[in-house]
Amino acid sequence: MRYEIRIEGHLSETLAKAFPELGHVVMAGQTILYGPVVDEAHLYGLLARCRSLGLRVVEMRQLPE
Repeated sequence: MRYEIRIEGHLSETLAKAFPELGHVVMAGQTILYGPVVDEAHLYGLLARCRSLGLRVVEMRQLPE
């Protein structure tokens, strides 16, 4: 499964390194994290990591393969 997670604001390179398994791009006041998610536990782990870093998730969606 591939996912896209939109984060409010621009992530610094340091914060982006907290998600080594995902690519990222900054556009229109948001940072988009994208890439493969192994299973539901991995997805919840990514969201928990966002929360622990104080990041606000604006949108999350599964991408077509």
